[in-house]
Amino acid sequence: MIRRARTNAACRRGRATCIALALAAAACGAPAIAHASAARAEVAVWHTRLAWQGRAARMTPLAGGAYRLRTPAGSRRIAPQAWSADTASPLFDGLFAMAQSDLKKDSVPAIRDGAYDHGHPIACACFIAGKQWPFAWTRDLAYSTDLALWRFDPARARRSLAFKLSGVRAPGVAQGLYVVQDTGSGGSWPISTDRVVWFLGARHLLGDRAFAGTTWRALQDTLAQDREYAFDPATGLYRGETSFLDWREQSYPAWTASNVRFIAQSCALSTNVLHYEALQLAARMAAARGDDSAARYAQQAAALKAAINRGFWDPRAGMYMSYLGGGDPPLPVASYDLLGEALAITSGVADPARARLALANYPTWPAGSPVIWPERKDQPIYHNRAIWPFVSAYALRAARVVDDPARIAHELRSILRVAALSGSNMENFALESLSTRVPGKLGGPVVDSRRQLWSVAGYLNMVTEGVFGLTADGRIEPKLPVTLVPMLFGDRMSITLSTPQQRITLRRPATLDGNLLVAASMRTQGDETRVQLKSISVPDAPLREDAPEFAPAAPAAPEIIRSGDHWQVRAAAPGLLYVNGRLHGSIEGTLGLPWTPLRRCFNLTRRDAAGLESLPSPSVCVGATATLAGSWPRVWTAPATGTYVLRLVYANDHGPINTGITAAVKRIVVECAGQSSQSLAIVMPQSIGEQRSTTASFAAGRGARCTFMLEQGFNMSFLVTAAHYTGGQGGASGPVNHAAVGALLISPASFEAARP
Repeated sequence: MIRRARTNAACRRGRATCIALALAAAACGAPAIAHASAARAEVAVWHTRLAWQGRAARMTPLAGGAYRLRTPAGSRRIAPQAWSADTASPLFDGLFAMAQSDLKKDSVPAIRDGAYDHGHPIACACFIAGKQWPFAWTRDLAYSTDLALWRFDPARARRSLAFKLSGVRAPGVAQGLYVVQDTGSGGSWPISTDRVVWFLGARHLLGDRAFAGTTWRALQDTLAQDREYAFDPATGLYRGETSFLDWREQSYPAWTASNVRFIAQSCALSTNVLHYEALQLAARMAAARGDDSAARYAQQAAALKAAINRGFWDPRAGMYMSYLGGGDPPLPVASYDLLGEALAITSGVADPARARLALANYPTWPAGSPVIWPERKDQPIYHNRAIWPFVSAYALRAARVVDDPARIAHELRSILRVAALSGSNMENFALESLSTRVPGKLGGPVVDSRRQLWSVAGYLNMVTEGVFGLTADGRIEPKLPVTLVPMLFGDRMSITLSTPQQRITLRRPATLDGNLLVAASMRTQGDETRVQLKSISVPDAPLREDAPEFAPAAPAAPEIIRSGDHWQVRAAAPGLLYVNGRLHGSIEGTLGLPWTPLRRCFNLTRRDAAGLESLPSPSVCVGATATLAGSWPRVWTAPATGTYVLRLVYANDHGPINTGITAAVKRIVVECAGQSSQSLAIVMPQSIGEQRSTTASFAAGRGARCTFMLEQGFNMSFLVTAAHYTGGQGGASGPVNHAAVGALLISPASFEAARP
């Protein structure tokens, strides 16, 4: 669907070109592009009410700081809260109170989930994930804490995060204190590796000395373990699933529903940025302690930042790709996600030019910004075709980093709108209708919940940071689009945020001759800080409102047949051919490529008339392969000097594809004559029947006799806290890190491989 065609010739040459020219024009003093008339009309009524597609919400102030919210779902009385906003919009102020009310309901003495302790309560004065999810999950807690919870209840935030740390119950493996990766794809870590998000929340709570010490220990141990099992030295990136986007078929190719090896071997933008943030924190904490590991962590962070920019940046789209698919080497995938883009910007991974370009190029819809793009026609609404308020809050934070008034206003209105219409802080909403109940097989959202913790935190952050400019380091740095003055100030000259510790008043300038309000001066007297705002003009890129909605469907896998001294590559329909992660070119029918004994992996994609590219087909890999069976150790002689790729044939029936904690994680130790020992991590996700493990590379000289030994690795079932897990194997009955291992396959690597 294209909502508005562009006529500008530069825009027809490409979105990145269009945005770059628009930014340059704005920087030279050209007038900002006007917002849509519908948006201007809406602002005028956002004081006590708003409407969307026939549904309306109205907020009425009551005596004593209380409010009454009326929505299509009914009426809700909102009690006075400890923090209060006083603006021209009772709707804005009342929803701030509602978020605090929801947060109180998410603050419990015990947590529970059907997969833990048989559903019985577990004592923990913690936050829960929401009404439908009365448990404490690592990523929900961490993102929510990072956005707001550290301000509103730091003691409970510390307890909640501490619940997600664990020692080791299994003997004979590396002991330590580790962040828990919750149940997930293929049996959890290291298919999913975004548990390091824990440190994103913890970094705000280090004023407590005991918690800081615990954080330092967990940080060292978790980073060391991820370096051992998830880091890929060939790319300089960490492997693992996209953070939070953990419903595989929504954002990965549909065929990963039955085989997650592609995901286990992939590298995700968001997860790598989270590792970068954790390494940065480790460098700071080490330096503060006088620990000589500070330089090592800083070097690893700098190298990872360079690898992220080298591997994920898509110059054609002017954005960072969401993930690199699990090939040899990784396959660039034309898929993008808002959280990943935002984290790249807020972390400083993206330089200022790329940061502005990436945010400007990420599409918007009238109701807000989708969490993934392009969308998938064959998938229901959840991550697909959806708005998630907590992700919108990170996009708002990113927009503040790059001083983008249009995007700040767009995300702020989106967060406010969805909270008002639903009468609670729901987890997600249909992208176009903002409904939480779209009927039909491809309707949704498939799963949703009231007072979802990270949506609550998103609203709290939008008020405290997004409007009043409270930063994590205690500064007050408002950045308010002039377009929001009618809604927030109305006829007033000032608005106020009152907290239990302080009072912050923002005073608008008499003249609004720019597009962004920032602090001109600041005066503190007692517990009140008064900020005089001034109006400035900054480059203001237009929102991207013309993006096609859906990518084409992924094609079937190519057929590869050897014919004499050629590989015959056959595609059932016209498309694009990738060889070893590199675009080879267009293909229609059969294409001949020179035969080689080296390992080659082929994928197909499709590109439509709008220029959108599909997700990739399954990989088809060919090349000379040695098959080693029998007992361990296994022995093989290298036919030539070079790099080789190995993988295992295996079956792991200890849990379903979509959840659990029993991904089989091993190490293969390779001893080749004349070389140092090589130890390689191998992951065998929970599988449907017999499948292939992740791959690993090793070096061998011509004629060298190599011995392969399979050794114990580590998985989440080894943790002490896994004893609470009663929803599958590896929990209360004891650790499970096992797969039925068949042949060891060895192929010569393709030295022709080039980075995407």
